[in-house]
Amino acid sequence: MTESESRDSGEPRPSVGKADRVMVLLVDDQAMVGEAVRRALLNQPNIDFHYCSDPAEALAVAEQVRATVILQDLVMPTIDGLTLVRRYRANPATAEIPIVVLSTKEDPAAKGDAFAAGANDYLVKLPSQVELIARIRYHSKAYQNQLQRDEAYRALRESQRQLMEKNIELQRMTHSDGLTGVWNRRRFDEYIQEEWDRALRDQSALSVLMIDIDDFKQYNDTYGHLAGDEVLKKVANTLQLNVSRSTDLVARFGGEEFALIMRTTPQEGAFAVARRLRLSVQEMGLAHGRSSVAGLLTVSVGGASVIPSRDGSFLELIEAADKALYEAKRAGKNQEVMYEGGSGQ
Repeated sequence: MTESESRDSGEPRPSVGKADRVMVLLVDDQAMVGEAVRRALLNQPNIDFHYCSDPAEALAVAEQVRATVILQDLVMPTIDGLTLVRRYRANPATAEIPIVVLSTKEDPAAKGDAFAAGANDYLVKLPSQVELIARIRYHSKAYQNQLQRDEAYRALRESQRQLMEKNIELQRMTHSDGLTGVWNRRRFDEYIQEEWDRALRDQSALSVLMIDIDDFKQYNDTYGHLAGDEVLKKVANTLQLNVSRSTDLVARFGGEEFALIMRTTPQEGAFAVARRLRLSVQEMGLAHGRSSVAGLLTVSVGGASVIPSRDGSFLELIEAADKALYEAKRAGKNQEVMYEGGSGQ
């Protein structure tokens, strides 16, 4: 049998931690002990008393009433008191609730066993009203403070998580091209510096491809700038889909020109990627009636590769790739050319 009694029985019970409400649960098979504790707490402000005479129901009752302190008889007919203490501690919902063990005698061995099982305090029943109330308030307050700290930590962690997500989103927005969704020139400049420094340390190859849409001005003049914007989006998406590594960075370099940075990629590998990208754009099959190359939208690609040296600069690598792009345009467009001299070797 379980009983619950409160001096504010006509009002909803406040949640744990609100107005410092103390929720006392007494688990004892002796009804006269329950009545004695009830009377001792009767006129105490902000204390709700709950009584459970059946230890088999104690765990469920403790969860239901959200006890802030449990008074637990040590000797009961159906369940050993220490076993019940261990069950509280094994249950996540009651694991941290303070437990005050009540015993009929002051026994050092029994007291040691109680503390070892997880009890927070040990009283010989029944203590004086002053001592009982003091112990109840002390342990309940400590538990409520812990709940408040835990809630504050959870709120702080959630706030930090949200802030991190917002920072990541802000960084993405800051570094993304607003039209095409690929990285912007700012991110390109940052990333190539990072990759140049890394390749210099590792003495590994670094490659850059410059990709330019052929006869883009004529496309805009023929189909309009809105159609030109859509083409830029489609080309950017195709380029992004045709790079195979997460470390390869596709960026809009400016206007109708895109760039690709590839780490640990020598010239022959960069050339293969350049061809794949060029063909992937051609295979989109976008009509371009004023193309000087074909009736389809095409791109030209220029690339350069280098193993960085301390007296070199990534600016020279970009310039070499740009020269190769110029050669691809001069040679008839819709082709890929790798730089073959100077710093781009």
